[in-house]
Amino acid sequence: RDVMASPTAQPVFPKDHPFQPRAFSTFLLPSDLFDNSSKEYKHIGALPLSAAMGAEIQGVDVTRITDSQFEELEDALYRHKMIFLRNQKMSHADQETLTKRFGEFGIDAYTSGAAGHSNVQPVSKEADSKTKFIFGSGWHTDSPFLQTPPKISTLYGVDIPPYGGDTVFCNTVLAYQALSDTMKQMIDPLRVHMTARDVIRVVNDMKTAATEGNNIQGSAFKQVKVEEDENTISMIKGSMHPLVRTHPVTKEKALYVDETYSKGIEGLHDDEALPLLGFLVGHASRSAFGCRLRWEPGTFAMWDNRICIHQAFNDYDGFRREMYRTTVKGEIPF
Repeated sequence: RDVMASPTAQPVFPKDHPFQPRAFSTFLLPSDLFDNSSKEYKHIGALPLSAAMGAEIQGVDVTRITDSQFEELEDALYRHKMIFLRNQKMSHADQETLTKRFGEFGIDAYTSGAAGHSNVQPVSKEADSKTKFIFGSGWHTDSPFLQTPPKISTLYGVDIPPYGGDTVFCNTVLAYQALSDTMKQMIDPLRVHMTARDVIRVVNDMKTAATEGNNIQGSAFKQVKVEEDENTISMIKGSMHPLVRTHPVTKEKALYVDETYSKGIEGLHDDEALPLLGFLVGHASRSAFGCRLRWEPGTFAMWDNRICIHQAFNDYDGFRREMYRTTVKGEIPF
């Protein structure tokens, strides 16, 4: 057979040949490496969103959740990486109460919180706000520049555009499992530099645009606090964390890398580190590893930042979007 006759043909090697070409990414099946099927829970229902991750939790009112339901909800979160519930009616106090069941509130480096509820962070964009950048528009895990990044985030949708504004998630446990053994051995001991440097620069540029008369663009950042103080200096300095981290409950290994905050690798020059980070970010955000959440008013979602990354879409100009976020303080990554 003449392999040059077809541009898509691949050479055939003996099974014991040291080089075996990898199948095209379009043929990568998440179910070959990860089981996202639901358990037979007694007190909640779980409907998987995709083969790679995510699940809708049914039969639960989070304002009246029982201890048995919460235990299964937490198990489902660790299993599916991101879970969501529809048609929830909750106050800021309700969201705080549920968040505290997972642990201590996390630090939010960007906003001061809602009035009377400092741990509930508004995430909103007005209908007349037009900007090329919104928080979460790049692939990221929440606040990894902190020494103890948040382990869990929750987000509640109040005012949702009729279309647009979806959030996409990717399973970084699955992404790690899909790497070659040689790549795993190479990156396992590495530490990644997580810094908010680029985000702060963009926010400052947007705020400058607002002071120069572009109030429509700048209004998207009216709730953001980025001042020249110790907090901002600390965000820019960032933290060094394992490039491959271990989940303390499930013991799963996951890539800890993202597009927004991962800017270097300890002990490597930038021209050595950046190509590797670029590959890992592109790999971790492959569609085969992900799921897409379509928001509705009353949707309440939560995800585990230690085992997934996410990205918000800025595709709803002309419509208002009002959401509220809380975070749970995590451990020092290991």
